[in-house]
Amino acid sequence: MLHLFVALSFLFINLYACNGGYTVCKRKIHDSHALTSSQTNIPITKHKRLVFSRTKPKAKILKYDPFLSLYLVEDTKGFRYPFVLYKRSAKGLASINTKSIQESRIKEHQIGLNQFGKMYANVSTPSLILTSCCALEGIGTPQGVIEKPYLQHFLHHKKVVYADIGIRVKNAHRKVRVRAINPFMAGNNFQVNDEILRFDKRRVQNASQLMQWILFSKVGSVHQVKIRRKGKLLTLKVKSKKRKGGGYLSDTFLEFLGLSFDKNLHIIKIEAKAKKYGLHLGDRLIEVNEKKISTEEEIVQSISKSKEASELLFERNHFQFFVKVH
Repeated sequence: MLHLFVALSFLFINLYACNGGYTVCKRKIHDSHALTSSQTNIPITKHKRLVFSRTKPKAKILKYDPFLSLYLVEDTKGFRYPFVLYKRSAKGLASINTKSIQESRIKEHQIGLNQFGKMYANVSTPSLILTSCCALEGIGTPQGVIEKPYLQHFLHHKKVVYADIGIRVKNAHRKVRVRAINPFMAGNNFQVNDEILRFDKRRVQNASQLMQWILFSKVGSVHQVKIRRKGKLLTLKVKSKKRKGGGYLSDTFLEFLGLSFDKNLHIIKIEAKAKKYGLHLGDRLIEVNEKKISTEEEIVQSISKSKEASELLFERNHFQFFVKVH
């Protein structure tokens, strides 16, 4: 009788979720064990779960996205009524965990891997961003909301790869402008403050949309980008490269040269191509092009102003030394 009751309860949740509203969604989160104190564990098929976690989950990992700390894992026990991700967009949303329901709307959409989504209300972490029908629209994380298009991209591709054309963009007075450029990417002809008008004949309306087109494109693909620069219209031909940083990975443009950093700007990874610089794990970056820096964004802004090469000041055991990178 107990098994029958549980089965009927789940059936009710999935058939009448829209009528039951967010309270039913909260119950579904509880019954599916979709949230723990530090991670999501969302059933998205009967035997697969979508996990957001800053540590490696204790399950068979089918796929991993290091940029967004997403995992697809095997669910041996299974859950008959998984959460769905509809293609259509939703207006009414709520941030839900096992204890609370916070109805809200998206205030700022996710701009690529550098700015996660923001809601008008404070989002608990971790939490699920759901519609009143319990459809999954995003995941609440410490850096903000990972929105549905990025979850869908992760789930629908065998290998996690993002494309890059050497720019970071922002919304500025209803225009999309370049806020930083990667000078280490050969053939990068963008300039800071360029206004992006079209990407492959598609009109660019906002930075969020543009970054999805760029990131989700095929690495090595060629694109036509129409821009306005100091009143003049130009069309740039660009070839995408493999994205190296962003999200929960460092993103300073130095990753393109093989160097990765933690949040305190200590080197945590040195690829083979960066061995020539003589750097060690733990070296701390303190200046870029004679400007003191303390954040990734300050590094990006300083590097954007250079032409192919940058002078970096590092500290190792209280000893400071310069390294020129290009």
